[in-house]
Amino acid sequence: MAVVETRFLTKRYKELTAVDRLSIDVEHGEIFGLVGPNGAGKTTVIKMLTTLLRATSGKASVVGFDVNHQARKVRQAIGYVPQLVSADGALTGYENLSIFAKLYNVPRAERKERIVEALEFMGLSDAADRLVRNYSGGMIRRLEIALSVLHRPKVLFLDEPTLGLDPVARKAVWEHVERLRSDFDTTIFLTTHYMEEADELCRRVCIMHLGKMVAIGTPTELKASVGGDGTTLDDVFIHYTGSEIESGGSFRETGRTRRAAKRLG
Repeated sequence: MAVVETRFLTKRYKELTAVDRLSIDVEHGEIFGLVGPNGAGKTTVIKMLTTLLRATSGKASVVGFDVNHQARKVRQAIGYVPQLVSADGALTGYENLSIFAKLYNVPRAERKERIVEALEFMGLSDAADRLVRNYSGGMIRRLEIALSVLHRPKVLFLDEPTLGLDPVARKAVWEHVERLRSDFDTTIFLTTHYMEEADELCRRVCIMHLGKMVAIGTPTELKASVGGDGTTLDDVFIHYTGSEIESGGSFRETGRTRRAAKRLG
């Protein structure tokens, strides 16, 4: 059963079409990846699906709720981890979780248990009482995922969840994302620039270019569509977009990536 559906979803800014008639289905319990060059429209898609942006035309629903007309119900059903750091460095990990538990209206009687559970699940129990400013980049990302799942969302949206992390920290985040899917039956929708991440985590991958979907399928299907043995998702990416894979294209994108990397340590 599809828990995220879009039909001809479009977002225009005057003369620019950021997302052009996107139609996808994300099935219950899968990890779905959205990849593409900078400016392809990935973050715009996530912002529309999380109700932060209103679509120009077309429609989309998350767990059966229309993102334009039932935004509050959508927000109650989802978790969202944006690209930039969202945890408060001046608070401890526990304090961050306590504030989010109140914002998500987690019942008072359940808050402590859920916070302890979230810290344990994300491997942060020993760091619960440390200020987040002293966390490593990977720990911050894991805390932000813990924050986003306190209310036990049906769908978790991750926008570049491992941006600015070193390979070891990225791998740790991957492992926890996979555990969320398997242990809590959470559907994961993520964007990434890392093709190895998409290959490792995602059941299906959608490639976007200039606002349009240019390919979709399992990593195996996508690789088979381009070549034979030895074909990688990097090869698939270049084939369908004509672009080299990069983690920051424009001056603005590069600056944003470097700021995120600096804040993540």
